Formats: sequence, structure tokens, C-alpha cells
Amino acid sequence: MSISTKLMPKTLITASLIIAFSMPLASCTKEESGTLLGAIGGAAIGSAIGGKGGGTGKVVAVAAGTLAGAYIGREIGRSLDKADRQAMQDRTQYSLESTQSGTTSNWHNPDSGNSGTVTPQPAYTNKKEEYCREYQQTVTVGGKTETAYGTACRQPDGTWKITN
Repeated sequence: MSISTKLMPKTLITASLIIAFSMPLASCTKEESGTLLGAIGGAAIGSAIGGKGGGTGKVVAVAAGTLAGAYIGREIGRSLDKADRQAMQDRTQYSLESTQSGTTSNWHNPDSGNSGTVTPQPAYTNKKEEYCREYQQTVTVGGKTETAYGTACRQPDGTWKITN
């Protein structure tokens, strides 16, 4: 027995299409997945904004929504995920506590491909009598590396808090 698509609610059809188009995402990178999902969401929003009927206005709204959604999704996909941030935080804590000044420690998330380094500098005591270290840190996302410099001070519980 076949159900006519005229009888199926539009939301069921939309959900089915999203699921069908999302299946290949398992083999995509976060950036590719974000781009695809953003484009689908943007097209849906553009379609809703474009109103009922066909017309040029609806086509333009869907196209604009697709492009905007793809761009936003790609940017989100490029960012560090929770596992990346945890790997970076763990390596930073370890480096500030246990690594010799000037020695670079690396972190890498094999699932995302993102990576980075932490290079602590000599420790000193600040005006508040806190034990602090300056450090240099790099983060590589999507093949682009950014460098940052900061200062962290040891807290009473032994963890390091970034102060700037």
C-alpha cells in the first residue's frame, strides 16, 4: 500500500529529505558537515521568508538563505570543538606546571585534525605574590595557524588560571 505524498505532512517530507541528505555526513569533516547543514537550514529559512508560490522572490530568498547558511555553517565547523578545547586545556595545564621554560609541548585531536602548541617561559612571582608564567600558544584549525601570547598564574588548588 502506497501513501500519496499529498497526504504526507510537509514536515515529514522535509525531515525525510534532511535525513537522506545528512547520511553522507559521517565521512565529512566538521567544516564540510557544517557547510552542508548550514546550506540546508538556510534554504529552509529562505523558503519560509520567500512566501508562498513560486516566483522570482522565493527563488532569490532560497538562494540567499542557502549561501548565508552555508557560510555560517562552515565557520562554525572550522572552530574548535569540545574535544579540541579539552586537549588544548590539558596540554596547557601540563606545560605550565611541568615543562621546562622554552620547551614546546604539542596537542593534536585526530578526530578533527586540529592541533596546537604551548611554550611556557620562566616563572616569576607577581605583585600579588602569585607564581606565574608567560607562554606562547599556537592553534592550527583547517590548516591555518594562529599565535597568541598570555600569562597564567597558579591557583591555590594547583591549577593554572589564564590572566590575560
